[in-house]
Amino acid sequence: MAAESEIATVGVHPGKEDSKFDSAENPPRTPDYDEENSTRGNNGHPATGRIGSYVRKFEQQLLEYNLEARGIERVDEAERMSKLSWVSYIQAFLLWVSVNLAANNITLGMLGPVVYGLSFLDSALCAVLGAAVGALASSWMATWGPVSGIRTMAFTRYSMGWWPSKIVVILNLIQMIGYSLIDCVVGGQILSAVSPHGNMSVAVGIVIIAIISWVVATFGIQIFHYYERFAFFPQLIVVCILYGVSSEKFDLSTPSTGDARTLAGNRLSFFSICLSAAITYAPLAADFFVYYPERTSRLTIFSLSLFGLMASFTMAFLVGIGLASGIPIHPEYDEAYAKGAGALIVEGFGPLYGFGKFCSVIVALGLIANTIAPTYSAGVDFQILGRYAEMIPRAIWNTIAVVIYTVCALAGRSNLSDIFTNFLSLMGYWVAIWMAIILEERFIFRRRLGYNWTIWNNPSKLPIGIAGLIAFLVGWAGAILCMAQVWYIGPIASLVGDYGADMGNYVGSSWAALVYPPLRYVELRRFGR
Repeated sequence: MAAESEIATVGVHPGKEDSKFDSAENPPRTPDYDEENSTRGNNGHPATGRIGSYVRKFEQQLLEYNLEARGIERVDEAERMSKLSWVSYIQAFLLWVSVNLAANNITLGMLGPVVYGLSFLDSALCAVLGAAVGALASSWMATWGPVSGIRTMAFTRYSMGWWPSKIVVILNLIQMIGYSLIDCVVGGQILSAVSPHGNMSVAVGIVIIAIISWVVATFGIQIFHYYERFAFFPQLIVVCILYGVSSEKFDLSTPSTGDARTLAGNRLSFFSICLSAAITYAPLAADFFVYYPERTSRLTIFSLSLFGLMASFTMAFLVGIGLASGIPIHPEYDEAYAKGAGALIVEGFGPLYGFGKFCSVIVALGLIANTIAPTYSAGVDFQILGRYAEMIPRAIWNTIAVVIYTVCALAGRSNLSDIFTNFLSLMGYWVAIWMAIILEERFIFRRRLGYNWTIWNNPSKLPIGIAGLIAFLVGWAGAILCMAQVWYIGPIASLVGDYGADMGNYVGSSWAALVYPPLRYVELRRFGR
């Protein structure tokens, strides 16, 4: 089967299953590392002495079980997929639909009517348009996987340098662990709601989602792509069913609440939180396509990624908005939402009785596809924090990430709405600032020179990062002044309406975009890199 053969080599360690790869015991020397660096293990990890031998033995054991042992090292052209057919391209679309058509985005859509007091129409317009803006950035970043062969956070080094880029990596780890936490809580709420008489607690559901996600993410990119290729199908069916059985209870007529200034602020805040949900895929988007050949069409990958993200966001947001719009006029919806956003999804399937509970379980298990992506990327990003972190295999870092977000989900399972409204926007700020820096580096300073991908792990040849760091901090200053959260409203944001207007994404990225070019120009003149 063509699809099988194309994915079969993805994520497999050199020498394991493809004869064109070199032996795992005798890896080739690549220009990615200097001679001054430590001796590398089988997979490019720094390995010396006894620790190095333990790392090599552990990696060999991973290979015995067909786990991906590759970490952050660049994927050379010879190690990538040998075939590039329509199936390879369609995989880009299906991956994003599977990852994104999930219950967490349904519950995010609920915030429009419930938290911001917006009508169905206002919520729908803000949600879809906000997602479109964020999805543009994520889709563009996805195209750099085939071009570079390096992970998204390693790509950050070409604009922010070796040391400042680690700040971005830490923020991205917090973001991915936070998203996984939300997925686990929503999944736990749904599984608890469908269990007979509520016998299954939310905590048990959280653990189930976390364990299955850990298994798939730990096996690596090959299983990841295979799983995501088919995971969308049951989700698509049950979401369509949810539309069909719950749409009669959608409130399409009640207007938004608040005076004109408050309404404007609430619209902008909900638009921003939906933008944040989409743009936060950007820091991991290239990770999933590093095994695609360099000749892969960037326009096609961009278009399919954008289409996949928008199709899934639109379906998930609209059904969530519809369910939440019915809360004030349907007591059973209000009672269900009081138990949790996941319980409201279960109530939406209520007219189907037993089959509705089965559909709810499918929705809950669909969160696994959404959790796998950040879990996989987190394992890689931990390695970017330093040489010693790089020594620890990705599978171990995956496990650590799962333990962290499972424990946090168990502790915060009763405060999902607060986590959503505070966490998503806060994470969106740094991604918008980071994107402004990445875009200016690409279109102003590397428009003609391009990138030398062989120096991705060489601090002496990468930018110093002073310009990137200062621009990033200046952007954050603007975001703080213009942010509107439950726990803090910036002085500028507070000027709009009773609850402020969240403008952190736009002001933060604009301020960073203003200061980065002159600072980068000085940095190039002073240091030459």
